[in-house]
Amino acid sequence: MARLEIITAPDPRLKIKAKPVAKVDAGLRRLMDDMLDTMYGSIGIGLAAPQVGVAQRVIVVDVAREGENPNPIRLANPEILWRSDEMMVANEGCLSLPEHYAEVDRPAAIRLRYVDHENEIREIDAAGLLATCLQHEVDHLDGVLFVDHLSALKRGMILRKLQKAKRSRVLEKA
Repeated sequence: MARLEIITAPDPRLKIKAKPVAKVDAGLRRLMDDMLDTMYGSIGIGLAAPQVGVAQRVIVVDVAREGENPNPIRLANPEILWRSDEMMVANEGCLSLPEHYAEVDRPAAIRLRYVDHENEIREIDAAGLLATCLQHEVDHLDGVLFVDHLSALKRGMILRKLQKAKRSRVLEKA
């Protein structure tokens, strides 16, 4: 497995709507495995293909807590079929917006259909942290970042800080 470079905001590639996958084959399974390796190495719980520069509808998640056995889920073409009326506020972060967190209000439970790493159609009912993580990653596939759920003021502050940090890294390399 290989570690992939994670794109950080603001970057226009994060705003592209990803294309559906025709079939989960060996190449796509390798991408999913590389994404998991990248996610684990970055201490994340979810990663979407657009975050590593691949505009395909692929995500990986693992919300196992420290001390629990890993429980990775590889999903292609995820589609949210149902959202609960009950809402839940969670403090979200993102590997593409490093060191920035904010409270985001999302449905507390969802039902999701996807194609697994063996090219089988599956459905999953998710609640709590898993539901939040899946919704966050599906948003990435539609070019939506968690900061897009915040007020314009909060979103602007976070994006300006990220742009400033990006400029600083470029100047350090020069």
